[in-house]
Amino acid sequence: MKRRAFMKAGALGAAGLALGARPRLQRPGTIKKAVKFGMVHEELSVLEKFALLKSLGFDGVELGSPNNLDRGEVVAAREATGLPVHGVVDSVHWEKTLSHQDAAVRAEGLAGLMTALDDAHAYGASTVLLVPAVVNKDVSYAEAYTRSQAEIRKALPKAQELGVKIAFENVWNMFLLSPLECARYVDEFESDHVGWYFDVGNVVTYGWPEHWIRILGHRILKLDIKEYSRAKRDREGPFAGFRVPLGEGDCDWPAVTAALAEIGYEGWATAEIPGGDSTRLQEIARRIDSILPT
Repeated sequence: MKRRAFMKAGALGAAGLALGARPRLQRPGTIKKAVKFGMVHEELSVLEKFALLKSLGFDGVELGSPNNLDRGEVVAAREATGLPVHGVVDSVHWEKTLSHQDAAVRAEGLAGLMTALDDAHAYGASTVLLVPAVVNKDVSYAEAYTRSQAEIRKALPKAQELGVKIAFENVWNMFLLSPLECARYVDEFESDHVGWYFDVGNVVTYGWPEHWIRILGHRILKLDIKEYSRAKRDREGPFAGFRVPLGEGDCDWPAVTAALAEIGYEGWATAEIPGGDSTRLQEIARRIDSILPT
């Protein structure tokens, strides 16, 4: 680690505190807040971005895979700042989904999952976020179910060897549309190395997050945090519902936190919303603190 880069990172941290940002805190509620690395829009090195996030009060960060980052640089930034990489997002699922009808494409998707597991292990992350399948006109629901499970089982020995868990996320993929089915999907693997990455905002348009939380229970490994407005959806279209600040949509955050307390959830909550510069990131940290127990 070059001394000049480290000193610059320290200066950025001081600047963040000068803006009125919180220092990194121990969160008594055992819910730790994070952002996706791509949400940091400052023109900074990896080390400087890690230092900035720490100065703004974030407890960790999550990276995509594959990415164009040097693994050694990421690990060095983690060590220099003390900001952990808690998870990795498998970013190839839409193009090379594990439920694709073409076996060669499924093989590419599996290779991407294997790479994500390697990245997670190198960074010291505990999970790989995976969207397991996509249902469409060419891929039936039943095919998506059986194909994705078969491919994921091929990755389980490696996940176990590396000590990394595969966490499935609920997205708008026309698959696993109820919490009961999601729980069944996880349980059928009969493995401690799979679980659920629950996206709170993604279910608001057709359900209530607190209901999902109680059903998924111990299967929830981590949380993605975003907001959703049904009124905005009705006026402007489905995806417009996400364009509302945290705490100002239709997610009942007190009910969500009560449900999380009931299942004894302890872990990460990662914002998955538009990022920005240090001022924007500071606002995101403040809003997370306002909706989750601190």
